[in-house]
Amino acid sequence: MNHSILKSIAEKHKCPIYVYDGNKIKKQYERLTNAFSSIKNLRINYACKALSNISILSLMRSMGSGLDTVSIQEVQLGLKAGFKAENIIFTPNGVSMNEIEKVASLGVQINIDNLTILEQFGTKYQDIPVCIRINPHVMAGGNSNISVGHIDSKFGISIHQIPHILRIVENTKMHINGVHMHTGSDILDIEVFLHAAEILFETASKFNDLDFIDFGSGFKVPYKFGDIETNIEELGEKLSKRFHSFCKTYGKDLELAFEPGKFLVSEAGYFLTKVNAIKQTTSTVFAQVDSGFNHLIRPMLYGSHHEIINISNPKGKERFYTVVGYICETDTFGNNRKISEISEGDILAFKNSGAYCFTMASNYNSRYRPAEVLWYKEKSFEIRKEETFDDLVQNQILIDFSKKVSVN
Repeated sequence: MNHSILKSIAEKHKCPIYVYDGNKIKKQYERLTNAFSSIKNLRINYACKALSNISILSLMRSMGSGLDTVSIQEVQLGLKAGFKAENIIFTPNGVSMNEIEKVASLGVQINIDNLTILEQFGTKYQDIPVCIRINPHVMAGGNSNISVGHIDSKFGISIHQIPHILRIVENTKMHINGVHMHTGSDILDIEVFLHAAEILFETASKFNDLDFIDFGSGFKVPYKFGDIETNIEELGEKLSKRFHSFCKTYGKDLELAFEPGKFLVSEAGYFLTKVNAIKQTTSTVFAQVDSGFNHLIRPMLYGSHHEIINISNPKGKERFYTVVGYICETDTFGNNRKISEISEGDILAFKNSGAYCFTMASNYNSRYRPAEVLWYKEKSFEIRKEETFDDLVQNQILIDFSKKVSVN
């Protein structure tokens, strides 16, 4: 999106505000499907934990996407956005058996990553197809904080426990219709991912009646100029060839599934904030904005990098600024960043704010969560209103302790 569009949205709506470029989302979706165009049965299940606004889900559905969910609430959001239950997969971790049963009753595909839960579910529901999430013990991502394929991960059933899975399946007579893995985010090395895929193929070969193989996602996107990213086209060429070969050996054309989140929405997102003040100290020039880690926690939580641009003065002389928020503790967005000269009232745009940004926002310091706007086909759509004080207190119960209160 160009600066003028972002600036006009900022002027129309109150900052801070999240803006998403629907055209970029569509472009990323088509890039992935084109890379795997030789696959007859390709399924893209958008990982909605990245950005779960129901209008974004509706946009994904319109492009032909399925939905990857991790909670019953995300399942319900998907159904509200118009997804059919059979196009939703539920991949929870550490949830109760009760939650899994409730989701299964809706007709959603169940994905289980725990031997105990697998046995409990299979004993009660032999007729409900189940996918199994394995841990290949391969770290395809570059960040240990967001890699989930390592040996000590809480996610997935270890490949060394495959005999246990087979015993449970044999004893319960349950139907396994899919196998799944997710190695983690920020995949840098295609060959490492393909190595993990071989482990998944080996696992798949042990089940006779599969419908699909789910390779997860975690594709890396660029966060700054010159940054490396996952070569989707190379992955598409190499994995497609191997998948065709496996299906031929297996004797059945299976569905190849992915569950991208960040890949589809990260670069499409911009977080717009207004500069409240410029503060000069003995060694630092702070640009203080009308937001904080209550709205965008990733820099403080993960040390993630978000490019910051001054859309009010994009061609101004560059100076070094440390961009901070208004939260009453350290909430630094970027240290000593080279940004076009900033004045009070300027609008700063944080790039790559589409994934795991609004969905992690909170009401810390009793601040309101911001509005969200979708830009699509040259039109802007407000898809979430800014919160109000009524929203902040709607579920709270005021007890007036200045009056006599009976205690049971």
